[in-house]
Amino acid sequence: MTLKPGLYCVATPIGNLKDITLRAIETLQQCDIIACEDTRVSGKLLSHYGISRKLWSYHDHNAASVRPLIIKAIQEGQAIALISDAGTPLISDPGTKLVRACQEADVYVTTLPGASAVPAALVLSGLMSHAFAYVGFFNAKQMEQWVPFNGTLVFFESPHRLVQTLQIMEKVFHKRAVAVVREISKMFEEVKQGDFASVIAHYEDHQPRGEIVIVLGEAAADDAASDESIDSALVNALKTLSIKDAAHMVAEAYALPKKEVYKRALELKDRS
Repeated sequence: MTLKPGLYCVATPIGNLKDITLRAIETLQQCDIIACEDTRVSGKLLSHYGISRKLWSYHDHNAASVRPLIIKAIQEGQAIALISDAGTPLISDPGTKLVRACQEADVYVTTLPGASAVPAALVLSGLMSHAFAYVGFFNAKQMEQWVPFNGTLVFFESPHRLVQTLQIMEKVFHKRAVAVVREISKMFEEVKQGDFASVIAHYEDHQPRGEIVIVLGEAAADDAASDESIDSALVNALKTLSIKDAAHMVAEAYALPKKEVYKRALELKDRS
């Protein structure tokens, strides 16, 4: 397989090293350069599959300076694979700006689908997944805007903060079911689900370890959306989406008329 010059966003395993596609292995074998968050972490995966390629470190602290080098290398005819420490690139890593910069430079960009902790946790949680939002790492200051969201919420969290985070969430999302999904696809994979009290009690008695995803079930029917929460959701959506797409997303999430939300989006955009 000969790769044409471009950026290849390659999903890597989140636990079990066998959770990688044949196409991903072939691409990593054939590319000229592999851009990764931590060369030591990625080195273990590459060594397991006997892959030896030039590695470039690309992370939050050096992204601004490395991005132009990656684009220049592609323009000079090289194929570059972008991988994260685990899972799908651009999900809680600095890849988004790189993809956008490549698109603006009119160079080829593609993705190789694969492992991701977000859908995996949704499946293991047993909670409804027809409508969900990935919120990222828990931030207490942003919780109120998600209270009326009419779907399942997915958060990342570290083990040493888990109990404290669940206690904060209980005050804000007390009507929702909760599932803590830990060590997905690894030897000690675990799912604890129920109400907040029972899940908190479990982890107060059993110190959690490893990679953790928190999944919250759908909002209760009587959790009405406030004007403030809808506006806050629109403001966040407008940072990365067009007015039309932002309005559509928020209208779907809050089960509101699309025309009404679009009008509010226009008003917010005019104020900014």
